[in-house]
Amino acid sequence: MQRIVFGAMSLWCVFNVAHAAYPEKPIRMIVPFPPGGGTDILARMVANELTKGLGWQFVFDNRPGAGGNIGLDLAAKAAPDGYTMVMGQTSNLAVNPNLYSKLPYDSLRDFAPVSLVSSMPIAIMVWAKSPYAKLSELIDAAKSKPGTLTLASTGNGTIGHLSGELLQRAAGVKLIHVPYKGAAVAFPDLLGGRITVFHSSVETALPQVNGGTIRVLAVTSANRVPALKNVPTVAEAGYKGVEASTWFGFLTTAKTPAAIIARLSEETSRVLSRPDMRERLASAGEAVAPGPEAFAALLKADHAKWGKIVRETGLKVE
Repeated sequence: MQRIVFGAMSLWCVFNVAHAAYPEKPIRMIVPFPPGGGTDILARMVANELTKGLGWQFVFDNRPGAGGNIGLDLAAKAAPDGYTMVMGQTSNLAVNPNLYSKLPYDSLRDFAPVSLVSSMPIAIMVWAKSPYAKLSELIDAAKSKPGTLTLASTGNGTIGHLSGELLQRAAGVKLIHVPYKGAAVAFPDLLGGRITVFHSSVETALPQVNGGTIRVLAVTSANRVPALKNVPTVAEAGYKGVEASTWFGFLTTAKTPAAIIARLSEETSRVLSRPDMRERLASAGEAVAPGPEAFAALLKADHAKWGKIVRETGLKVE
């Protein structure tokens, strides 16, 4: 009996030592997309708040490519010491494992969820000088000129890509998919008129909307987005079955000590629970429940959901 009590006390002491000492050096934050995109913006926003509130230091490591797979693989293979985090999202954690025939990581086993950060729909956007002012006008053009209009996304298997496939199926049209390594590298082509329409997160679209350089034709949520209150949903525009949102969240490497995961989750949740942060995140999407348990449950559910949609659409990336 004494041995059991001693063991429990030892575990309590280890937890509290780790809780007090961590972190003792900068944390590497891997973002699997280029700087300036929605994933990068969110990761830096939360990290900056942690730095201001706690003095934690972050070193950002942008690793774009392969729909986020490169950055996720790097995080999966990092030392499980809590000094590597990654901003994952629906596409690279729930979609890609079903889309790619082989991946170097297992999204359900190689990561430890820390906290969800945000969930937001896709903005269907065109250049401000585009001739299309409504989604129906874009669809009509796609029908009259089949195989000539281009639809860009931030990579094969991203929610932008899949929402584009769902829209084409709902509207009975075919556009040419053009995958990019991130929103930051897609925007110059959109603003130069070299691509017709771009599907990416609302967070990515807002700076361009506010700058008057793009027009959002519709959003893929069930309800309108507060920051784009005059923009209809795809359903309101006349096309059913195109609801798609992408969530973003922090993860670390599997087998990271539970005390460190708890500390990361606790402090991240504290930032995300502040009224000002909740209002800021909700303006572009929906508030989410932070914490590792909620994140793990959502990841598992969406892994199954998007796997079904990938099979139905017949998409596959070798």
